[in-house]
Amino acid sequence: MNKILTVARHEFVTNLRRPSFIITTLIVPLLGALALLVAAFFGGQFASFFERHFEGKAVRVGYVDHSGLFTPPLAEYAQAFVPYPDEDAARRALLEGEIEAYLLIPEDYLETGRVLGYSRSRGLSTAISAREEKLQPFFVDHLLAGRVDPKLRERAADPLHLSPIALDEEGKPTGEGTAGFIANFAIPYAFSILLVMTIFSSSGFLLQGVSEEKESRVIEILLSSITPLQLLAGKIAGLGALGLAQVLFWLGCGWALMGGARALLAFAAVFIKPLTILLGLVYFLLGYLLFATLMATAGALGTSMREGQQIGGIFSMMAALPFMLSGFLFANPNSALAVALSYFPPSAPTMMLLRLGVTDVPPSQVAISLVLLVAGIAGSLWAGAKLFRMGLLMYGKRPSLSEIVRALRQA
Repeated sequence: MNKILTVARHEFVTNLRRPSFIITTLIVPLLGALALLVAAFFGGQFASFFERHFEGKAVRVGYVDHSGLFTPPLAEYAQAFVPYPDEDAARRALLEGEIEAYLLIPEDYLETGRVLGYSRSRGLSTAISAREEKLQPFFVDHLLAGRVDPKLRERAADPLHLSPIALDEEGKPTGEGTAGFIANFAIPYAFSILLVMTIFSSSGFLLQGVSEEKESRVIEILLSSITPLQLLAGKIAGLGALGLAQVLFWLGCGWALMGGARALLAFAAVFIKPLTILLGLVYFLLGYLLFATLMATAGALGTSMREGQQIGGIFSMMAALPFMLSGFLFANPNSALAVALSYFPPSAPTMMLLRLGVTDVPPSQVAISLVLLVAGIAGSLWAGAKLFRMGLLMYGKRPSLSEIVRALRQA
């Protein structure tokens, strides 16, 4: 145990002093602080710019009304929408810069609902895009003006504010609609992002350290006083502590930068299930342990740091696979593919963290996933120790498949 702690302490201190680790650790909160400073100093200028260019009198949308339903315009739309008697007049105004776009409303508008939009740019111009939220109310208000009660007209223009509420198996609400969904999704998704970031940072340092020690032959001296398993365990423990320290530093900086952090956490505490937070933490820790072992083994098997990174890249791709398929998996969180990725140890941590945020995962699937993940960790530690010893003592040559199988068969 003392030897493992000695290795862990050395790995922690050595990698803590690496310039690459310091830069990686500081750049995330620095980018967050920079974004807040830009918003604070230039937010008002940006707002006034867009207001001046897109909300002022200088930008207007013309229209030619062949249906007779939108002329003259209602008072509240007189500044934003300018009627023209014919298309030639509207086109001339567009070319002279009086308007940035115009709409052509045909005679059969009531039957077809078809409206043509013209601008000098390809596609709809920024003028129409900026006014898009007002286009539908413009049409609805003019169609219903004088025909229905003003309150009914206002509701017809904005008929629905849906608040979805999910029910559990007993028919009880699981959260306050969208707010509850977002809150329950945020924590598992944050854990999955942190896991991937930790894999690419501290696990990468583990791979780099093993490769450097192997290339410099320092590893021969180490193996004369410590077993490969003790060396592997010490490196994983030391860099695991370093990775957790990095994550805690990021969370602390996020807490300091977000003025509403306390309100956000109070809001989340109302909706987020404690079990979701617990499972998120468990999958995060188990996922890191699995990938740390795989990365250390990759570093030992490679003949150089670059070759070790190529081998480790395969494992990193497995962790990121659920993100690559997120479009399908978010829409089908209980599909056969999602369940299969939840059972496959390299993709299980990120896949289950994503599924926990969008659906109620059956307890049996969670249990099977955890059992397989723990078994995968045990298997990777067992195989990793054997391959670690073999790879560390080989120089200038990557072990073949037959040599790997032979090493695994040895007691």
